[in-house]
Amino acid sequence: MPVIHSSDAVVHEMHGARFVSYARPGTGSKELCAWRGEIPAGTKAPLHTVSREEILHILEGELVITLDGRTERVTAGDTLIINPGATFGVENPTDRTVITWVTTPIGLTAELSDGTRISPPWAN
Repeated sequence: MPVIHSSDAVVHEMHGARFVSYARPGTGSKELCAWRGEIPAGTKAPLHTVSREEILHILEGELVITLDGRTERVTAGDTLIINPGATFGVENPTDRTVITWVTTPIGLTAELSDGTRISPPWAN
C-alpha cells in the first residue's frame, strides 16, 4: 500500500502558486493525481483550458474563480467541478494564502490563452 508522507511530497511552483504533489504515477497512483494547492494573497493565475476533469475543493480561504466566462466567489468548503475543455482561472483577492485540494485523472494538460501548452508534473 503506497503511503505518501507529507515530508515526501514534491513541491512545484508556477504562476505564483505552489502545487504540493502527493498522488501521481511516480508515487504509485494508477489513475488519479492529487495535490494541495497554495495560492498566495494577491495571486491572479492566467486563464487556461484544461484537457481533463479537475475537482478543486477549497480547504481554507476564499477565491474568485472564472469558469467559462462566469465569475463567482468561492469559500472554504466549496467544491468546483472543472470539466474537460473548460476555461478556468483563479484569483486570490484576500490578504491570506488559500489552500485547496485538487484531483484529476493522470494526463491533465492546460492551454493558456496565448496557445502555450502546459503538462504540469504534479498531474502526470
